[in-house]
Amino acid sequence: MDPCPFVRIVIGNLALKFPAEHKLSSSTVFDCKFKLRGFSTQVSTISAFVQDPVLDNRTHSCFNLNKTELDKLVEKSSIRGKTCSLKIEIFARRKGIGCGLLNGGKLLGSVVVPLDLKGLESNGRRGVVIQNEWVLVGGSSTAAQLHLNVKAEPDPRFVFQFDGEPECSPQVFQVNGNVKQPVFTCKFSFRSNGDRNLRSRSSLSEPNTSTSCFNSCPVDKESSPLKERKGWSITIHDLSGSPIAAASMITPFVPSQGSNNVSRSNPGAWLILRPSNGTWKPWGRLEAWRERGGDLGYRFEIIPDGATDAITLSNSTISTKNGGKFSVDITNGATPLTSPNSSFDLCSGSGSGSDFGSAPGSGSWAQLLYRGFVMSSTVEGDGKCSKPEVVVGVQHVNCVEDAAAFVALAAAMDLSMDACQSFTKKLRKELRQSDHE
Repeated sequence: MDPCPFVRIVIGNLALKFPAEHKLSSSTVFDCKFKLRGFSTQVSTISAFVQDPVLDNRTHSCFNLNKTELDKLVEKSSIRGKTCSLKIEIFARRKGIGCGLLNGGKLLGSVVVPLDLKGLESNGRRGVVIQNEWVLVGGSSTAAQLHLNVKAEPDPRFVFQFDGEPECSPQVFQVNGNVKQPVFTCKFSFRSNGDRNLRSRSSLSEPNTSTSCFNSCPVDKESSPLKERKGWSITIHDLSGSPIAAASMITPFVPSQGSNNVSRSNPGAWLILRPSNGTWKPWGRLEAWRERGGDLGYRFEIIPDGATDAITLSNSTISTKNGGKFSVDITNGATPLTSPNSSFDLCSGSGSGSDFGSAPGSGSWAQLLYRGFVMSSTVEGDGKCSKPEVVVGVQHVNCVEDAAAFVALAAAMDLSMDACQSFTKKLRKELRQSDHE
């Protein structure tokens, strides 16, 4: 199946330039607030100069639109007879006093950028530069000028939908518009105590995790508290029944001392695993905990082949009340990418999935980079029915295991919401090994 069309509006190369007679204080910080109707406001700090400004060639903000959102914006513009616009507001504040959007910030002015998204549709895959110049802030000839680069570019993505909650071992569909096609099945299970022992395994039917997978991940100890959630595992299978990715809980989720919640100082952790030469190989690590305010905190790291240190790709929070999105979006910088298989066909299940990593280069680290949007998945709040939707950038999927690894990661993120529930609450029956949990 073809990927779904998405559009990415990218705002970068921002710099503020003042007239020569302006006295610029080193204690003043400038923030930009980016507003697009129907989307959450974004904020970024920018550099300011009196003369000889330096453009940092950095992305400061991005908005991601699926086809439905794009069509709505275009339709509203047609009805109103006006092109939809991006509004950028510039604030000044003293260094160390929060953000310019909060107390202490002074609004200097704003810039409105019309977005001709119809032009993008007619320009095919190349994208369009909407604006790339210096513009006045506030409309006065003596005011500051803002340099900005705004462009819209196609960013096609694969969309996957769980047909049920991950702990109920559902099917996973690829979605494109109104078309849904099954591509994976996932199996939730509990590892036995024996699976946590260090031993070799010739079968990929169940993931084996141990200290050999990633030496900074502790395993269960005899001194572990009686209250713990441990041993959960999700295995992703292709349509032929071959396991091609997995998420395995390697550090139990336990309450901190004197509390009923998993704390940031002692988070639970998952390994995201991929097949390699008949065994499981660690690809990523996800930690999760409860913040003091009650939200779910998380950190996701990639584990490069042969490396001793992991690379953090995402570190944020999700509302435990309303849910939200787990997202990996590299707007600046770059990190390594796995799986250089040149062919990819979700429908036929081709790639190295059935060969357990025997295809040339499968599972190894290629000289490629993660850039831009990588993936996102929906996470529902406490006690709500969850059928995660997983969106993955096409440029990060070269074989079926690539997609399956992101699906396994999404399942682990979703299950972390349950694992981090207060230990005063009883988990649903699918997540309990006994009635005492």
